[in-house]
Amino acid sequence: MTYCVGVLLNEGVVLASDSRTHAGVDNIASFCKMTVFERPGDRVIVLLSSGNLAGTQAVISVLQQRGEARGGGAISIWTARTMFDVAGIVSDAVRDVERRDAASLAESPHPFNASFIIGGQIKGEPPRLFRTFAEGNFIEAGPDTPFFQTGETKYGKPIIDRVITPATSIGDAMKCILVSFDSTMRSNLSVGMPIDLACCERDGLKLGVRHRFEADDAYFHGLGKEWRDGVREVFRRLPAVPSGAAVLNPATHARR
Repeated sequence: MTYCVGVLLNEGVVLASDSRTHAGVDNIASFCKMTVFERPGDRVIVLLSSGNLAGTQAVISVLQQRGEARGGGAISIWTARTMFDVAGIVSDAVRDVERRDAASLAESPHPFNASFIIGGQIKGEPPRLFRTFAEGNFIEAGPDTPFFQTGETKYGKPIIDRVITPATSIGDAMKCILVSFDSTMRSNLSVGMPIDLACCERDGLKLGVRHRFEADDAYFHGLGKEWRDGVREVFRRLPAVPSGAAVLNPATHARR
């Protein structure tokens, strides 16, 4: 399993991914799930991958090779005019790899599965954020849905739901995402460090931050401790349940 998050803000885009992959509890490894395509002043595009590791690595390799190709008029991540075009290029690569491997994987216990969060900005348009699915289709984030998650999403989502809006600052969004990772790892062993974090400020057209939080990172562990202590303190201050509440509520109390 994995955990990836992308957030679209008025100030730009923040993205993060864990690095744990496994094929059973006794076969755990670390692979970076963040890929950056950056040409400062023109475009910065970040891909977060989740799903079958062989499948996602194959898609990334196809994108890189097509980007390096010359001639033929083919559109690549480096020549795409818009982030919408980039999302289409990634989706096409997913379909191509799936078609190539579908027959051999048909009876495999680990079928082809590759999805991506794609965020960044190309000169001439605002920052944008997309999520692709294994079938090759994709959706775009907006004011009503300013973030996407893939992988083990359920433990970190309540935190992001309560904090993130388009008006959230990049600094606060980075903290929120890291807290969501801390909560996810506390509840699920299939997500683990290192954590890769990147942000693209609006119209910066380059990465403003790219940082890897290793397993012994003091800031990350301090942030997690502050969050846990803060939650416990707020919980202690919550008002007590009124005495006799169950008796007074007929919906939750049945007479015998």
